[in-house]
Amino acid sequence: MATVTYTDATRIYPGTDVAAVDKLNLEIGEGEFMVLVGPSGCGKTTSLRMLAGLEEVDEGSINIGDRDVTHLPPKDRDIAMVFQNYALYPHMTVADNMGFALKMASVPKAQRIEKVREAAKLLGLEEFLDRKPKALSGGQRQRVAMGRAIVREPKVFLMDEPLSNLDAKLRVSTRTQIAALQRRLGITTVYVTHDQVEAMTMGDRVAVLNNGVLQQVDTPLNLYDKPENVFVAGFIGSPAMNLLDGVMEGEEAVSGGLRIPLSPTARERLGDEKNVTIGVRPEEFRVLGEGEKGLEITVELVEELGADAYLYGLPSDNTDPNARQVVARVDTRRGLVTGGKVSLGADMEKVHVFAGGSGARLTQ
Repeated sequence: MATVTYTDATRIYPGTDVAAVDKLNLEIGEGEFMVLVGPSGCGKTTSLRMLAGLEEVDEGSINIGDRDVTHLPPKDRDIAMVFQNYALYPHMTVADNMGFALKMASVPKAQRIEKVREAAKLLGLEEFLDRKPKALSGGQRQRVAMGRAIVREPKVFLMDEPLSNLDAKLRVSTRTQIAALQRRLGITTVYVTHDQVEAMTMGDRVAVLNNGVLQQVDTPLNLYDKPENVFVAGFIGSPAMNLLDGVMEGEEAVSGGLRIPLSPTARERLGDEKNVTIGVRPEEFRVLGEGEKGLEITVELVEELGADAYLYGLPSDNTDPNARQVVARVDTRRGLVTGGKVSLGADMEKVHVFAGGSGARLTQ
């Protein structure tokens, strides 16, 4: 096991002026499961490949433990990588695939066989050791790729979207297996995904990137409860947080019928700016009774999911054709209908307010 430290790590691809990864500073603890997440092109895979030695580091440095590995070749970094496409040798058996790196390292045959069997037992692959990859399912191939990494006993596991080729049901079961396995082995792991549900359910901590810049790194729950800016607020959570355009009126942030009191500290952070963004999670909305004032919505769709339903609609006083749709989780039995109007309120302590210009969080 080892720590991983990115210090101002930067990658600028030849022929471009914009950094794919821009001054990344990130500390990953010993035995930690760190997930890098963000939209396509955000720099997460490039960050992983820089750590693996598959991409150059143009500025800054990367350490594994107390070793500076910035310019070391991949084979000298003591890492093992699990790829999106498994990268198994089709002509080799499962056992030979899993033990190939040990064979290349001249590990004695008896020791290789023992390590492969131990890993196969851990992964439930014992009965498949004599099969070729083509005789396995996608999930089984992914476990073989995991086994190949495990037998090497590296200091760091690197996983690049390892579940993206699996169907939805298999992805759910395999992600729980990977998370449980990592905790059992205790090996420092850096895991890349574009799927924020994967990130939230697997990581000890999650690092959110956008346009090559680290936006926030924290536990999944803290990312959800206290996003540091509008991007993280809108990216983390499914369905996404509602982000409503608002303005300051005196000491309150106002959007439609929602009025959010801001503390003196929050108003000081905002300065002279008047525009704000008000964020409300779908589950924090509640349907108000007759006569109560809130955010009035014209219902466009009600998506019934059993006990709960998701209401989709637009603010009734809205005239902007590009206005953001509002999503609220409601009780299925309220009998809401398309085209009807409903007034929504929210617990003020659970509403987020961000600066309109910078997108920085204002509320505590």
